[in-house]
Amino acid sequence: MTTLSAPAPTHWLNKVPQVTLSFWIIKIMCTTVGETGADFLAINAGLGQNLTRAIMAALLTAALLVQLRKRRYTPWIYWLTVVLVSIVGTQITDLLTDGLGVSLYISTSVFAALLAAIFAVWYAVEHTLSVHEIFTRKRELFYWSAILCTFALGTAAGDLATEALHLGFTWGLVAFGALIAATYTAWRLGGNAVLTFWIAYILTRPLGASLGDLLTQAKSYGGLGLGAMWTSALFLTVILVLVTREQMAMDGHDQAPATR
Repeated sequence: MTTLSAPAPTHWLNKVPQVTLSFWIIKIMCTTVGETGADFLAINAGLGQNLTRAIMAALLTAALLVQLRKRRYTPWIYWLTVVLVSIVGTQITDLLTDGLGVSLYISTSVFAALLAAIFAVWYAVEHTLSVHEIFTRKRELFYWSAILCTFALGTAAGDLATEALHLGFTWGLVAFGALIAATYTAWRLGGNAVLTFWIAYILTRPLGASLGDLLTQAKSYGGLGLGAMWTSALFLTVILVLVTREQMAMDGHDQAPATR
């Protein structure tokens, strides 16, 4: 699910990370935090759904503005933006489902159609959907629009599978894990790298949500009862360690003396 990096233009460097094992680990952790973090702030911290949505939307806007101003991939702001996108994407789906009573079948279908439309316009304008070629402002805006939609779609699809279709948290985790494994196998057998990347990216959202629910929900509901606070803190710590390692590696590379 990776491709070779394209040469960067004179004034832009790729704005997103290389797709490595670390990338997928952090991505899954971010998706889980999106599920558990929103619940913690709205319920455990007592902020309520409306205030939590307003705060997260404002933080996402601020983080995205900083990300767009960067001239290359910067780990801390990129992954902070992903965490906030994960939370906001979760809240969008929850608002439709819990607040407005929209069926999960409808929201899943609508988000899937919207994501397909974003990809269609993106490809028509830029002639590529590769994440190794995000080095212009226009492509980056397409990229983040698609990312937000994948989180909303993944939340709706995950809730549809675990709740409406009654798979439960454990079987939902198994089912989405199996789909990701099948996608990885397809890529290893020569499947299109861009297509398999985006399929896997979408599937990691319901995988992370199922994992988050399994860890946080009470045992009477099929979970392990760890709670949203401890699960969010644990996963955020792992994210922080991995992102700090990436940032330090990049800083060390920048400071290394040039060699002939």
